[in-house]
Amino acid sequence: MMAAFYEPLGDGTFRSTQHTVGPWGPDSQHLGPPSALLVRALQGLGTPSSALARVTFEVLGPVPVADLTVATSVERPGRSVELLAASLSFEGRAVLTARAWRIVGADTTAVAAGAPPPLAPPTSAVPMEIPDHWSGGYLAAVEWLSLSGGIFTPGDAQVWARPRVAVVEGSEPSPLERLFSVVDSASGVSSRLDIRKWYAINTDLTVHLHRSPVGEWIGLDARTTIGQDGVGLATSVVHDVEGPVGTTAQALFVREG
Repeated sequence: MMAAFYEPLGDGTFRSTQHTVGPWGPDSQHLGPPSALLVRALQGLGTPSSALARVTFEVLGPVPVADLTVATSVERPGRSVELLAASLSFEGRAVLTARAWRIVGADTTAVAAGAPPPLAPPTSAVPMEIPDHWSGGYLAAVEWLSLSGGIFTPGDAQVWARPRVAVVEGSEPSPLERLFSVVDSASGVSSRLDIRKWYAINTDLTVHLHRSPVGEWIGLDARTTIGQDGVGLATSVVHDVEGPVGTTAQALFVREG
């Protein structure tokens, strides 16, 4: 099997591999790989010295395991701040969109402050248990370690994750691509519901970054809140091995299966 989430076909089209398959069925993707694919495209836009400060994804429908097309644009060019956009389409219909703010870099080392404490390192974690019937596709394409909690342990979770495959065949993934390959999983690892009986599906994903990630490992200090009206909220502080890099938020559609 190809050691990447996608095979490039040219002209912005990518063939999805079995590594993208989500746990709910063989025909739809986990949101991690398509998020990383759009961020990969966004990195090539705008000013090279700028950094992504916020990316918001809108989930317009299931992302099929199929040939998909990426399109990008600069919505608001600027010398200091730019607004970028990207979309992922299947047979001419958008299934996932992203809008991102990029900010031109500057040296603020002397005033950097306010980040929460770092997570314990990956060497302190243990392999996260994943049931056999959920062991293929995307979940197998990522190495999962648990400091506390996990997919079938209801409640807050602290986990480390490292993609085992590239985002696109023949292209070494950047730390940013690795981050976006896994951060959508915050709602899954911190679920408060029995995911065999309940749906808690995110309609969106927003990631704020206060610095660029480094390395292969991405840590999630994640928690989920379930409200009384069929709506939930999943959030996380995102880490690399040097400490926190940003936060995530996901709105959840909650229903009993």
